[in-house]
Amino acid sequence: MPKPSASLADRGHVWVVAQSLLLLAVILLGVLRPGDGTRAELILTGTVLFLVGGVFGVAGVLVLGRNRTPFPKPRENSNLVQHGIYARVRHPLYTGVMLSSLGWAMIWQSAAAAVAALMLIPFLLAKARHEERWLRIQFPGYAEYARRVPAFLPGIRFKKTSGLRRSTPNRTRP
Repeated sequence: MPKPSASLADRGHVWVVAQSLLLLAVILLGVLRPGDGTRAELILTGTVLFLVGGVFGVAGVLVLGRNRTPFPKPRENSNLVQHGIYARVRHPLYTGVMLSSLGWAMIWQSAAAAVAALMLIPFLLAKARHEERWLRIQFPGYAEYARRVPAFLPGIRFKKTSGLRRSTPNRTRP
């Protein structure tokens, strides 16, 4: 029988701990290192982002039901959920965390919280890529689902790049 710690590591425990620490940093830095609070447009925009993120998160939790896990590795007896919010985006929980974190930083007008929120975004993108490897293994239909449904925002697809291409203009030499 495997040790519990090995089991946690196998499911992606490190990802969960790191995400929790980054999210805690966003929350605490907003409260402990707020800005001057004089920019109403930031408060309004932040509130909208925070609420929209909350909608993504709640919708994702409700639709996932017993399939939900904090770990990137799916539960052994889970199902591939493709209805509800998951018919529009593959990772609504990550979208919710990203939007709400940015909104929180804007509400508090905290540069420190904004930095933590901006660090959280590439972390969640990497976690989603890691998670999708497991999803492709566990669910034969996942590759087709991923081709149909954008990862984070409805109607917006990000193209994969293998690296930055350097563009060189066509020049004629004299």
